[in-house]
Amino acid sequence: MARDAHATRQRLLEAATAEFAEHGIAGARVDRVAAAAGCNKALIYSYFGNKDQLFEAVFARNIAEFYELVPFDATDLPGYAGRLFDHYEAHPVTLRLSTWYRLERAEGAMPAVSAVNDVRLERLRQAQADGVVSTHFDPVQLLVLLQAVPAAWATTNPELAGASTREFRRRTVVEAIEKLLA
Repeated sequence: MARDAHATRQRLLEAATAEFAEHGIAGARVDRVAAAAGCNKALIYSYFGNKDQLFEAVFARNIAEFYELVPFDATDLPGYAGRLFDHYEAHPVTLRLSTWYRLERAEGAMPAVSAVNDVRLERLRQAQADGVVSTHFDPVQLLVLLQAVPAAWATTNPELAGASTREFRRRTVVEAIEKLLA
């Protein structure tokens, strides 16, 4: 029974991830999530409470997977930017969920993201103090640029993306970060 409950919960999270990524929080429908997961929508309320809590579970799961798959290395920031680009290209749902969160939950920072960013900022400060990373930008500016450049190239509009290959865009991301650090 526990295995079935776990499998059902996982199916609901997968279906909800797709639903929220496509429609946002306000536009997502629990009926569609339940249908895609092949279960009764009452289970959504049983496992998650309500649609907002379901989104929180989806977002927390996605962000945890993201942090595991894209480790931060303050001594190799161009490599980190390249890995970010790779992840965003392979998993566009990460950026979509973050965008919906920011658009529809304007009341403040994302706690799961803030906690990780605090650690990253401290690592950047230490790398700058050790002389490994340029001090031209303060750690906050640098972290924003490290996140924005790969995201911009991974989500570039089709009119611009067609003018270059994926490899070219990735190389551009890495080179841009190298130049920022020079």
